[in-house]
Amino acid sequence: MRGTGKDGGGAYAGFAAFVHARQGALLRSAYLVTGDRQLAEDLLQGALIKLAERWRRLADGDPEAYVRKVLYHDAVSRWRKHHRERLAPQLPESPAGTGADMAEAAVRRTEVERALASLTTKQRAVLVLRFFDDLSEAQAAQVLGVSIGTVKSQTHDALRRLRVPLAGYRVAGKEA
Repeated sequence: MRGTGKDGGGAYAGFAAFVHARQGALLRSAYLVTGDRQLAEDLLQGALIKLAERWRRLADGDPEAYVRKVLYHDAVSRWRKHHRERLAPQLPESPAGTGADMAEAAVRRTEVERALASLTTKQRAVLVLRFFDDLSEAQAAQVLGVSIGTVKSQTHDALRRLRVPLAGYRVAGKEA
């Protein structure tokens, strides 16, 4: 990516700064959608390449929204293309505790992994956008290129699918 024009490549300094500042958050979102760290890294790399190619046009707008849209669309496209089983996400290990605490955490983690694996890629994308990235229904719809009604129905269906296997667990002070 060599710069051209009067700035001698300085236009891409903004791109480098953007990547440095936002890559961690973008990678977490990609991971939550895919459930696979390697795939998340691949998707993010592809999205950042697409952003770099369009950086001059997008730099003054909202480049993060563009990257997120590419991430979610590419994740869904990849899932459709390969028609294969979704991999269960590997959640971070629990902090050190008693044996009983660790065993309970392992059981809970396994149940959460199974529940998340039961969701479609679109459902996971909607949940990540709405509850992890804290976007409104309208913002999530814009990122995914779908209607607000689709976001609402995908959110409803995903939460319904998670409710049964995770019944009884407390989440943020509420019953799951």
